[in-house]
Amino acid sequence: MKVAEVQLNQWDRLYNFLVGDLDLNIGDYILIDLQDVKEIGKVRGLKEIPEKEAKTLNEGEELKPILRKATLKDLEQLEANEKVKPAALEVCRKLVEKNQLPMKLVDVHFSFDKNKIVFAFIADGRVDFRALVKDLTRHFQSNIRLQQLGVRDEAKINGDIGSCGIIQCCKTHLKVLGNVNAEQAELQQVSHRGAERLSGICGRLKCCLRYENDLYKDLAVKFPALGSIVKTPRGKGEIVEWHILKLTVMVKLEQEEGALVEVPLAKISR
Repeated sequence: MKVAEVQLNQWDRLYNFLVGDLDLNIGDYILIDLQDVKEIGKVRGLKEIPEKEAKTLNEGEELKPILRKATLKDLEQLEANEKVKPAALEVCRKLVEKNQLPMKLVDVHFSFDKNKIVFAFIADGRVDFRALVKDLTRHFQSNIRLQQLGVRDEAKINGDIGSCGIIQCCKTHLKVLGNVNAEQAELQQVSHRGAERLSGICGRLKCCLRYENDLYKDLAVKFPALGSIVKTPRGKGEIVEWHILKLTVMVKLEQEEGALVEVPLAKISR
């Protein structure tokens, strides 16, 4: 079966819907029924999956069919929804101040039929926003939901130029912000560069550390452990450093006053 990956906004997760007989392309806008409200979503990906895998998508929920492709009138309504966002955010900010809540609003999403409004915010910890939801429901006369985001999501919404000189990956092509950790920096031997060079605008480790990580992991299994004693054409020594992409190691020789030599993996032995 053919499935479309659909996104409602930059900070929400991807939803999967059955394509059916529709002729869809990545970038198309479609009308969907999601959690009992009508939504306009953008197709971010298309894939073929076996029918038995369908239950593993959408967090176990049954896959629904796409209602139809968005019409010009639908897109005009979507644009109208976008225009009222600044005013809605201002109302919410005032109510946040009224309730003295430690949270920062970053975005708001109106469902296509305006039956649901989702306010996205960031905060250092858990926030009791029950009173805020009551105030917002009273003002907008709509189903209100608040969704807490991380700082990486905020950077994805705002967008900026990365240290590489191009627009952040999370703003352009990354569908899902995966896990990035210090082990990846260590494996790629860049942890010595310091937090400033390894952190993105969000203050977290750069997402691009994931791009080559699988390659590094595949190559790393070929290397003896650091500290291992090996034989080289110039004698025995201890492995003190890896050069993974070059498939070489730095060896501290037992003789020659502890000289460091770079040796290809193919020329060392136990």
